[in-house]
Amino acid sequence: MRLPTSIVAVVLSAAMASAQNGPPQVTAAKPVVKEIVEDDEFVGRFDAVAAVDVRARIDGYLDGVHFTDGSVVAKGDLLFTIDARTFQTALDQAAAQIDVAEASYAFTSEQLERAERLLANGNIAQSTVDERREAFLSARGERERARAALKSAQIDLDFTNIAAPIAGVIGRELVTPGNLVNANSTVLTNIVSLDPIHFYFDIDERYFLAYARDARTRGASLQRGAGGLPVVVTLSDGEKHSGELDFAENRLDEQTGTMRVRAILPNPDGELQPGLFGRINVPGSLPYEGVLIPDAAVVADQNRRLVMLVDGEGKVTPREVRPGPRIDGYRVVREGLDGSETLVIEGLMRARPGATVSPEIVTLPPVAEQAE
Repeated sequence: MRLPTSIVAVVLSAAMASAQNGPPQVTAAKPVVKEIVEDDEFVGRFDAVAAVDVRARIDGYLDGVHFTDGSVVAKGDLLFTIDARTFQTALDQAAAQIDVAEASYAFTSEQLERAERLLANGNIAQSTVDERREAFLSARGERERARAALKSAQIDLDFTNIAAPIAGVIGRELVTPGNLVNANSTVLTNIVSLDPIHFYFDIDERYFLAYARDARTRGASLQRGAGGLPVVVTLSDGEKHSGELDFAENRLDEQTGTMRVRAILPNPDGELQPGLFGRINVPGSLPYEGVLIPDAAVVADQNRRLVMLVDGEGKVTPREVRPGPRIDGYRVVREGLDGSETLVIEGLMRARPGATVSPEIVTLPPVAEQAE
């Protein structure tokens, strides 16, 4: 059967256009080969190194507030005052009781000494001496109790001035002057320290064993910070902050099978706030020679990952690879490439297996532009 003239013309035209255009254009490059350290990434949360809820230690009416909400306070700065008049009166009464107790102690002491001298001459009965000794011991006890009452009254008076127990950023005042505050229960405000700051995250048993083994090779302990293993925490806006591991719990959680690990980061400008989420990257391997390629060069084929290699004649050959984590903007290839191959990095839709392409060879930078 003969094809219509119009169809023959279209086929011939396409063939001529293909012959004129030649093989499709693609961009190809060799992988980046350099020494790398693989990172493991986890999600965690920042928390303050120290945090305190400021409470009153005596009952009384709040008299004054001596800070600005959200300001930075030093340890010992005056924060609140409680009406001190009743406590000053109690202190004065305790001081007066000291005078009475001291006078009684002095009198009974003299009486006992006189009785003991008379007893030596046989001029007084032993029972009288015993009675005076009992009065002396009682007066001495009253003196000590009066002294203790004076100290207690002084402590209560001192507690009318509520000072910052730690240095850090203070919150807002939760109680206004004139309100009654109860000892050890009413929260007046809170203070959190910001520099340095902690970052907590959880790792599973597999990572724990790997990190603990790596720490032992360096003569360190994971529980004591893995020898200060350096880490990088990335915020939600992409900003990175460096720190180091400094602690891990002493047992795995039986319910989740995870271990809580902590990093410590400097925070001199207070940018990092307790409660912020972040992604932490922890070195997960020793340094080794790695092969890195752009993510755009990897093709998904069901559960396989492929790259398209180009030989000297422009022929395309697929190669299965096992990708790893991202480093410096590239994807680590753990298996499948040795770094000497040339692979298609742009124009994969035109690089069909077995086809011939016209590659434009470029050189990949050591760090991808998007990672800089």
